[in-house]
Amino acid sequence: MTVYFVDGQFVEKEHVSISIDDRGYYFGDGVYEVIKVYDGELYTSEEHIARLFESAAKIKLAIPYSEAQLIEMAKQLVVSNSISVGHVYMQVTRGVAPRVHQFPTPAVAPMFTAYALDGARPTEEMQKGVKVKSVEDFRWLRCDIKSLNLLANVMAKQEAVESGCKEAVFVRDGYVTEGASTNLFGVKDGVLYTHPANNFILNGITRQVVLRLSRELGVAVREEPFTLEAALVMDELFMTSTTLEVMPIIQLDDKMVGSGRPGEITLQLQKAFASQISTVVAGA
Repeated sequence: MTVYFVDGQFVEKEHVSISIDDRGYYFGDGVYEVIKVYDGELYTSEEHIARLFESAAKIKLAIPYSEAQLIEMAKQLVVSNSISVGHVYMQVTRGVAPRVHQFPTPAVAPMFTAYALDGARPTEEMQKGVKVKSVEDFRWLRCDIKSLNLLANVMAKQEAVESGCKEAVFVRDGYVTEGASTNLFGVKDGVLYTHPANNFILNGITRQVVLRLSRELGVAVREEPFTLEAALVMDELFMTSTTLEVMPIIQLDDKMVGSGRPGEITLQLQKAFASQISTVVAGA
């Protein structure tokens, strides 16, 4: 039995019904978040929920629950679905209304849905590293909003998968921005580089944790754009996300990264991130 949270109630999956007039279906008019679960405990849930509210505010969407209520809801989904390692997905749309582009008048109640699923850590890939492919970043200019409008990301990811790659690396005007569902990092001469958190990328929660861990490890950090050409000669590349954690990149397009194995700083950050998980979960 899989339990979902839909419009204020916990219901079994087979009883979930969403209206065809939901604006998330018509327009992608909504926002979402994904929270990782380790050993049955939510990881960085406060940060994810805070970002959900930030994204909602940027599209003038009011979430009908408090941050504390959403965290408690997520915890109950984890327990009800017996999740040990996995994630909680949640989204809120502007609600159910006849199809017109402008906001409904009068306003309608937002639609909030969430569920929890099992999902093992990608440990084998984290040990070996993965291949990625560069693609043109043809998305809109508000990538800082974690919106439901992900068609460009889907197309980029599919292009990468069809090329035998794990991820698509977006390149805008010659500069690497981020992945289709990840943040990108490069290491050159011991310095860690990543695109600054502006409107061209989503400021990932795992990205923020890794930047903090890097500074704690004494790694010099530069949040500045770097070109695809610079990426191709980095000593190390890796990507981060809620589900991929710290994922080494061993090949970008047709170019091997460094020695073709996960780099030293990448491995240090993997170890530090794993330790951070254990500390947070143990203290939950």
